[in-house]
Amino acid sequence: MSEKITIVQVGGNIESALKGEYQINVKAILTESWQQTLKSRLAINLGLLFSLILGILVSLLVSNYLGGIESVLADPEASMLLNVVVTIAVWPFIAGVEMMGVLNAVGLKTAPKMTFGFLKRASWVVLCALLTSILISLGFQLFILPGIFLAVTLSLTIPLVIEKKMTPMKAIVLSIQTLRFKFLSLLVLYFILLLSLLVLILPLALLLESSFAPLGIMIFLFGCSFLAPLFYNVKGIVYREIFGVSLATNGGVDNTSSATTDNSVQDNTDSDDTFSA
Repeated sequence: MSEKITIVQVGGNIESALKGEYQINVKAILTESWQQTLKSRLAINLGLLFSLILGILVSLLVSNYLGGIESVLADPEASMLLNVVVTIAVWPFIAGVEMMGVLNAVGLKTAPKMTFGFLKRASWVVLCALLTSILISLGFQLFILPGIFLAVTLSLTIPLVIEKKMTPMKAIVLSIQTLRFKFLSLLVLYFILLLSLLVLILPLALLLESSFAPLGIMIFLFGCSFLAPLFYNVKGIVYREIFGVSLATNGGVDNTSSATTDNSVQDNTDSDDTFSA
């Protein structure tokens, strides 16, 4: 006898989000994301480490092909080409890291292999990453404030492309339409994370030219091993609160929190708008 599949909506929903009917409690989000980070930072860190190494390797290969890193830095067109190639290579895996934050936010276990769990949406992810990058860059070139506005309001486009199966343009439009309602609260949230990064950089900058440089590097890396997962867990919780996540479970609501990501990764493309757990 087959088990009954139950669809569980965790968090908000698109209809309410379009009306601005959601709350962003900065303190509560930071507290919950910190608790999640203490429990689940290894998977995100390993995913980011793989993405970083891949990005460095691709950058070195492309730079050598274009005449060396100095030539690339001196040529705006070559620099743009390098950025595009690195984006194409790295963002399909960064998307997996972003989804770890989303799944952490709804109580699902995550694993490093989730970095490779959403490659079926890679083309849409890359296109979305390129479009949002272009829009944010244009915003900063026109004036700083439009760039800041776009950086905040476009911060959830990748999960929309993956979890909601949206096209990049639809995800971009929806993200701006919905996040604008709580722009100031989201700005404060992201500013706190940025400030935390600056605090981590300070010891590194002070010790870099001294004999204590290794200590500064160790402090920075250790701090980043918490701050980086915290950032993605914050984004996951914000996504849950605004758009919500639809989960397909075998045993109803009670089993949702104990579901494993093995099933969610394997079956996330089987349904138009739900994760199977």
